[in-house]
Amino acid sequence: MSTSLSLQPDLLYQQQTIKGRSFHPTRTFTEFKKTEIEQSIIDRFEQQVDQNSNRTAIKTRSGELTYKGLNQIANRIARAILAKGGTGVEPVALLLGNDIPMIAAIFGTLKAGKICLPVDPLHPISRVSHILKDAQTSLIITNTKYLALAQQLVSDPSQLINLDQDLGDLSSENLGLSSPPDRLAYIIYTSGSTGQPKGITQTHRNVLHNIMNYTHAWRICRYDRLSLFHSCSFASGQVDIFCALLNGATVYPWDLKAEGFNHLVDWLTSEEITILNWIPTPFRHLVSTIKAGQRFPKLRLIALGSEPVLGRDVILFKQHFSSDCVLVNRLGSTEAMNVCFYFIDQQTEFSSHTVPAGYPVDDKEVLLIDEAGAPVSPGSIGEIAVRSPYLSPGYWNRPELTEKVFLADPEAEDKRIYLTGDLGLIRPDGCLEYFGRKDFQIKIRGHRIELSEIEATLLKMKNLKEAAVMAAKDEAGELRLAAYIVPEQAGLVSAHHLYLFLKEQLPDYMMPAAFALLDSLPVNANGKLDRRALSAYDHQLQPLAAPGDFVAPTTPTEERLAAIWAALLKLDRVGVQDNFFALGGHSLLGAQLISRLKDAFGVDLALDALFEAPTITELGQLIEQMKNGQSKVDLPAITRVARQPYRLKRS
Repeated sequence: MSTSLSLQPDLLYQQQTIKGRSFHPTRTFTEFKKTEIEQSIIDRFEQQVDQNSNRTAIKTRSGELTYKGLNQIANRIARAILAKGGTGVEPVALLLGNDIPMIAAIFGTLKAGKICLPVDPLHPISRVSHILKDAQTSLIITNTKYLALAQQLVSDPSQLINLDQDLGDLSSENLGLSSPPDRLAYIIYTSGSTGQPKGITQTHRNVLHNIMNYTHAWRICRYDRLSLFHSCSFASGQVDIFCALLNGATVYPWDLKAEGFNHLVDWLTSEEITILNWIPTPFRHLVSTIKAGQRFPKLRLIALGSEPVLGRDVILFKQHFSSDCVLVNRLGSTEAMNVCFYFIDQQTEFSSHTVPAGYPVDDKEVLLIDEAGAPVSPGSIGEIAVRSPYLSPGYWNRPELTEKVFLADPEAEDKRIYLTGDLGLIRPDGCLEYFGRKDFQIKIRGHRIELSEIEATLLKMKNLKEAAVMAAKDEAGELRLAAYIVPEQAGLVSAHHLYLFLKEQLPDYMMPAAFALLDSLPVNANGKLDRRALSAYDHQLQPLAAPGDFVAPTTPTEERLAAIWAALLKLDRVGVQDNFFALGGHSLLGAQLISRLKDAFGVDLALDALFEAPTITELGQLIEQMKNGQSKVDLPAITRVARQPYRLKRS
């Protein structure tokens, strides 16, 4: 596997220059040395406690805690765990909200030498129960707020630790226990292809290596104030916590579900947040709440990831944030942790609709492979694979799945290769482009389609804010595309205009057959698009170009055509001004229509005639002319737009 990213010195220098602009020159940046990953997370944390004892570690809307205070609470939690669960290395479930208790419990669990299993208490109880059973945990840490839920999940009350009641007079001194770097630090459960969540493990060494790369790339120092929007049950939440607290900085949790967006802008300003790490979709919502004149003088870095960052996100960034602030696109996964960064400032320009994924971080190499595992040819799309010594050990109790996606590296014994399931392309300038999941690559009528391309095309349309595309089977069992879109304002996007726009952008086999106008796209607990939830809106789907005033057939030919179209398209009725392709027709249905027209009218039409006469009125005229012996048809010529394959459209 030799097709990998080669960094061009001039581009790499440009990225380094932008990174430098994000760091205030009067602040002292302390290098995170490579040798420091050969310890435990707690070793690093306790060093920060010694150096920053009275500095604020965590600040929420309801309170704050110094490094000394956080360390003392974590020590008491660790002793409570050891009193209940002994000294073995096993998962401890943390059933807590995104607040001080959760963060303290994470460090307490690690101090006890256990494996953190953060669980979101807002998830369905069936999911939480499955996770606890799969992880084989025998101990749950919770508080009074979630005690009732925790009690439903255990058979023995002794399996619970209530942080509000059970810490008593336990000592707050350091325990002095040591965990080796290769011990598991946490298990993060993510959605699985089987419909049940799967646990992804990471070691202390891998976590520290990941934080080292973030520290160097973002120049994180003790003066920084980092937002925490992500759930702690997600890997990105762990990154926010450790980036701050393993560098002497302060982490600021914000409960988006409880607080919403109304006061978020004021909070970012008043708390002088310096680093905002989030997801593009909620970032766009945040920007929409910024009022004229509002500024963020202390915000120096905005990092976006977990979803594609679009060109319009860069425009929003340039419009609302200062020249001292940089935008970072990050690409990673729970299994490989962070893989690439791409830095953007006010002067950065690029021609593609989406922002590049960027360049690999230290000790991570990006490979592009085909379905057979061979390197793809230059300029081709391939599956992104990551070669590194610092990959997840694998999936908890899932050896078959681990062996499937984590491969031995034939060229280096100390490295492995992780198959991400993501698609990418290496641009001519050496930069990685991200093209979405392989899961969203489908085949319809023999054509391979990337749903992400249709979504990106939709988002180019004026007045469209969000878009998602899914494929589902119709009553005949045929795959059809459906678009779920969110306009900037009600009434700004019509079916007719949507069709006219898309027909100039996409081949007919990529045209959605139906669309639904939504107030917002459904998201999961971490703010990412919940594709499975889109089916709940299927009752709102309507044909892509819903007809205007119905115009009934007036001639025998038009009546027969309308009946044929209605049967073929499975519609109750068809007007003479309706467009065949706008009603969900495509090339294969067109071919069937041509065959039925020959049977019904005795005319032998080419498929191109349907593109030139896509309405019943026009097609009826064409049929009458052919029946009357006219070989030439006086219809307006259609100018066809040459379209290149998807991968060649990206620059």
